[in-house]
Amino acid sequence: MTDLQNRFQDIIAPVIQFDYQVEIVEGKGSWVTAADGRRYLDFACGIATTNMGHRPDSVVAAAQDQLNKLWHAGGSFLYEPIVTAAENIVEIAPDGIDKVLFMNSGAEAVEASVKLARKVSGRQGIVSFRGGFHGRTMGSVTYTTSKARYRQGYHPLLPSVFITPFPHPFRWGMSQEEANEYALKELEFKFKHEVTPGEIAAFLVEPLQGEGGYYPASHDFIHALRAIADEHGILMILDEVQTGFGRTGDWFTSQVYDVRPDILVMGKAIANGLPLSAVGASAQVFDAFPAGSHGTTFGGNPVSCAASAANVDALGSVIPGVDRLSEHAFSRWNDIKDRYPIVGDVRGLGLMIGIELVTEGNEPDIEAFSAIGQYAFDAGMFILNCSPDGNVIRFIPPLNVSGEDLDRGIDILEDAIAKYEG
Repeated sequence: MTDLQNRFQDIIAPVIQFDYQVEIVEGKGSWVTAADGRRYLDFACGIATTNMGHRPDSVVAAAQDQLNKLWHAGGSFLYEPIVTAAENIVEIAPDGIDKVLFMNSGAEAVEASVKLARKVSGRQGIVSFRGGFHGRTMGSVTYTTSKARYRQGYHPLLPSVFITPFPHPFRWGMSQEEANEYALKELEFKFKHEVTPGEIAAFLVEPLQGEGGYYPASHDFIHALRAIADEHGILMILDEVQTGFGRTGDWFTSQVYDVRPDILVMGKAIANGLPLSAVGASAQVFDAFPAGSHGTTFGGNPVSCAASAANVDALGSVIPGVDRLSEHAFSRWNDIKDRYPIVGDVRGLGLMIGIELVTEGNEPDIEAFSAIGQYAFDAGMFILNCSPDGNVIRFIPPLNVSGEDLDRGIDILEDAIAKYEG
């Protein structure tokens, strides 16, 4: 072990771990540099956070400028960056989102969104969807079912939370239409047997599940939920912490699906890596949150807000190119799928692509990612996995990745798959 690894082990709580035990000292664009000088292609992107790559010039300049002026307010007084950042977000957000509440992390924004939904509706029940990931704080872990171990040892969790299936067509051995029908029927049964829809404040749903396996909801399923919500006066909270800010081909996946959220949860790429998250809703919905109903010390930090405003400006010229990169990546991955049986499914939207690794019987290949991830690391590349079994590769390069680096990343993973299959 290196000196830094030993120091880390001695002083940091063991609950915090890193996917790769390598010391990184610098990042720029799609690449990071280790202490020994070796460079790595970073397709982990801080878990789909550095959508503009590492240290984009305009975002760095905005953050540095703000650092030289004011870096904390704590709710004591007004400052310009929080207003500009909110204005930029409202301008790109789905219709109906006209005010913003800034928080620090995705989990915290989820917590705020649920509090808001309960306040505005006067109801207490929350429906979330199996396989969803909404954070790991004591409240948000109640809604998180991507992995059972995230909830292990923390019961009892919050009451009045009802979990229902999210369509996983490949894992269920169904078509998308069959999976949609099954999931919606199970929701109908839940309303018949467990809780009446009039007791439900909100549906909390990722339009494309992240940690749960990179499953897109599909246009028909998300619109069916919207219709059910409207029928019963249920608010729709769309958790776009991982899918937002261009990751799936538009500013938000709700715009890809043309579906209206009542409450929008944002985080991760909002400031390209600086700590910031947000809840968006209409002015009418936010009327349920009068002064003092909720609060934050660090949410809407001036430096993070300055970075966010610059980041949104920069992404505006990058997002139009995501569809082209996505089409190329899907074409290559589908070709790999046709040639290597270990690749059971390729799914996703934009540059949020899941590659599911399977055995001959189409069961999750639990060992595959470890071998493929190690090969990729040895070849100079960082990747992450997801799904309950850890057998799905997250393919999440920066949105401004060059065509050369995009192909390099796919080439490395194809070589790793070929080697694993023998």
